[in-house]
Amino acid sequence: MTAPSTAPAPPSRGRWIQHWDPEDETFWKETGEKVARRNLFFSVLSEHIGFSVWTMWSVLVLFMGPEYGLSPADKFLLTSVVTLVGAVVRVPYTFAIAVFGGRNWTVISAALLLVPTVAAFAVMEPGTSFSTFLLVGLLAGVGGGNFASSMTNINAFFPLRKKGWALGLNAGGGNIGVPVIQLAALAIIGANGGPRVLLGIYIPLILVAAVLAWLFMDNIASVKNDTGAAKDAVREPHTWIMAFIYVGTFGSFIGYSFAFGQVLQNQFGRTPLEAAYVTFIGPLLGSLIRPLGGSLADKYGGARITLYNFVAMGAATAVLITAGMRESLGLFTVAFVVLFVLSGLGNGSTFKMIPGIFQNKALAKGLTGEEAARYGRRLSGASMGLIGAVGALGGVGINLAFRQSFLSYGSGTGAFLAFLAFYAACFVVTWAVYLRRPSAKVRATSATSEEKPQLSYAEV
Repeated sequence: MTAPSTAPAPPSRGRWIQHWDPEDETFWKETGEKVARRNLFFSVLSEHIGFSVWTMWSVLVLFMGPEYGLSPADKFLLTSVVTLVGAVVRVPYTFAIAVFGGRNWTVISAALLLVPTVAAFAVMEPGTSFSTFLLVGLLAGVGGGNFASSMTNINAFFPLRKKGWALGLNAGGGNIGVPVIQLAALAIIGANGGPRVLLGIYIPLILVAAVLAWLFMDNIASVKNDTGAAKDAVREPHTWIMAFIYVGTFGSFIGYSFAFGQVLQNQFGRTPLEAAYVTFIGPLLGSLIRPLGGSLADKYGGARITLYNFVAMGAATAVLITAGMRESLGLFTVAFVVLFVLSGLGNGSTFKMIPGIFQNKALAKGLTGEEAARYGRRLSGASMGLIGAVGALGGVGINLAFRQSFLSYGSGTGAFLAFLAFYAACFVVTWAVYLRRPSAKVRATSATSEEKPQLSYAEV
């Protein structure tokens, strides 16, 4: 039998787990894995709906015709504002786990999704002012915060050797909320159901997600009240280096998710329905492949997968530039979908790097065993929200870049040239910090038996 000190106490009223040690293999096999997977499932559900609410304006603007009185520049500005708020709220959402507990905050954050959904339902009609749409778009940004709190929470449940898969699945399941709401819009609005029907469907779904989180998720007591981890994460240079890299992967994913349909409309003259028929494909494939990016990083090293992925993203962007200049809709669409897939793959590999970096920092400090694991979980959990917030700001930059490119040149080519240069910078940073031969100061023994010794931080 498992000793009392190595097994979590059964969740009491309020579902608080007092002892949690996923790095202990006996604990993990006998009790931890089942609990972790249950929390992962309901975390994915809540985060999924959060992403759908956050990105609902990516499809609503496609069906806001001339009667709404919005120009293409207005629509890009609207989606930029939504993306910006979603990025900013990720910071407090990250640290909310330490204040309220993972289960408790999942319930609260899910319930908060009712505010932007009901508000959009109320104002979605011709004659509403642009400023009102901007205000309601600001409210929708709360859906973007769910990712940060969810990732921080799930990071605490899984052992290092499983984090790439678990974080990839959690994030991928959330990311897939983007194509789901786009498909739902295609089915409902395309069948003359109207935007309000789409919004009305999500209101009960939000309530279901909140209730299920309340019934089946848990809080980990050791994670609560560790607000000092936030200060340590802010002072850690790797937090900001990884945030820069994540701008290139997740910033691309969320930015393109908002902008893809508008680019097809404005550059290639597609109707709302014609654009909607293809815009969901990129986010769908990018979401589905994110867990694979995490799994590949588990096997081959996060930095290596991320580096090669930026090479591929640069190549896809070059094809997009060529297709745009030749006005080849087919080639442009295929290349854009490929870029989505690569952004999803890079999202998974990049987030796998984070716990490995802080675990190896712990080992370099001379920490061992559970002490090292606790150090790694503490800092990686706190840093994930900051990294996710800065990464999401990349989506703001993408929409603003497209807005300026269409205003200046009448196409997205200028924006894609800027994105190509940024991917090159991400490649250089990834190589220079995490794959160049490490100095003695950054060498550390791998935390798992599968890894080779003397790897750089991100190779775990």
